[in-house]
Amino acid sequence: MTTPEQIDVWRGTPSEHQRLEFKEAKTQIDNRVLYEYCVAIANEGGGHLLLGIANKPPRPVVGTAAVNNPVAMEQKIFEKVGFRVDIEAVEHPVGRVVVFSIPSRPRGTAYDLDGKYLMRSGEALVPMSEDRLRSIFAEGKPDWLAEDSLTRLTDQDVVDLLDTQTFFELIKLPYPTDRSGVMDRLLGARLVGTDGGVYSIRRLGALLLAKRLEDFPDVARKAARVVVYTGTSKLDTRIDQTGGRGYAVGFQGLVKFVMDQLPQNEAIRDALRRDVRLVPGEVVRELVANALIHQDFSVPGASVMIEIYSDRVEISNPGDPVVPVERFIDGYQSRNEGLADFMRRIGVCEEKSSGIDRVVSFVEAYQLPAPEFGQGHRRTVVTVFGPRRFGDMARGDRVRACYQHCCLRYVMKDRMTNQSLRDRFKLPESRAEAASRIIADTLEEGLIKLDGSAGTSRRYAKYMPFWA
Repeated sequence: MTTPEQIDVWRGTPSEHQRLEFKEAKTQIDNRVLYEYCVAIANEGGGHLLLGIANKPPRPVVGTAAVNNPVAMEQKIFEKVGFRVDIEAVEHPVGRVVVFSIPSRPRGTAYDLDGKYLMRSGEALVPMSEDRLRSIFAEGKPDWLAEDSLTRLTDQDVVDLLDTQTFFELIKLPYPTDRSGVMDRLLGARLVGTDGGVYSIRRLGALLLAKRLEDFPDVARKAARVVVYTGTSKLDTRIDQTGGRGYAVGFQGLVKFVMDQLPQNEAIRDALRRDVRLVPGEVVRELVANALIHQDFSVPGASVMIEIYSDRVEISNPGDPVVPVERFIDGYQSRNEGLADFMRRIGVCEEKSSGIDRVVSFVEAYQLPAPEFGQGHRRTVVTVFGPRRFGDMARGDRVRACYQHCCLRYVMKDRMTNQSLRDRFKLPESRAEAASRIIADTLEEGLIKLDGSAGTSRRYAKYMPFWA
């Protein structure tokens, strides 16, 4: 039984989330809306829908006259969506609140309403993406990476196919003095399997350690591809090369190859002329690692792409984003835990949501335009731009930079101010009005909001991301 005290606890949560939704509904609410929210919340793991509470902090209780017969409404919902939702009318001291307790969908199943699979996105309800549906329906099935790529192998075959020497260097252990020591370590890492004295190489082992990915037909198409264009469009291709080694043993070589293809720009620092690459190596490393780790291996015939233009670099991976693109800086969810874990252990990634933070930090340090995070057809795309003067940046470039700067400050337990934004763009104090215009534009886009802790003073105003 839900108590008024429990309702007050829910009201005090920092923000709405997939498992908690507030609606005023002072007099009534459309049944269709109720059905949709029940389906969406169930698809996101179950939760509660509360009527009679404003959905903006501090979420006052406003009371509701909706759903005057909870038992009859339970029956209507069951007949429409096919699962039971418990409904309570709670007499809160301030007014009547109706609480819907919505169960989670069963594992491997997604609920639909008239053929539409719904989920929540911010304050809206949206159809589930293909990637999200595939991941749900695949629950309980064997992990693609954990399945065998090649079978019926001898220990000599395994050593011939996998770069075991580099494997031990990456995990910082001496190479064993006998073959059994090598196999024991590969078995312990679940990169190799054994049955009755014969061995198999799992897809994860092949992707990470293959001397030649082409030796593994079912993973060969997952090799990263680098395409270099001569200008700002795809009209003239100069280089089109596909990686040949496993992700772990070939990662450093892949990053070096990409860096070697980047255009050079002449910059003057400390009164000395220096040639600098279009994009910093730290940014390339983080984004390539992210693309390899977070790709969707269920998308057929697709691989990580690194496309180099004269003014930008686009790095993309198969699969829709696991988290919304506007939450890349603070959000994290690993699509391939085993792959991410190994890449973390060898120092390629940190597996704690710091990769994109680092990218934005380096971009700001090098005074580059803000990177663009986007979604193509079943692909996640990140574009990093070469140097561009402040005066040459469009409104969208400045708004994007302002939002990302605000997010970065927030995850660092700080707040964006006019001064911090000026520092990001290297603007003098005399250009404070220019920073104010960018902030106003970003506020207008709904990407940031005022932090009330600084009062009403515009001079000392602080800002937070819209989702904070």
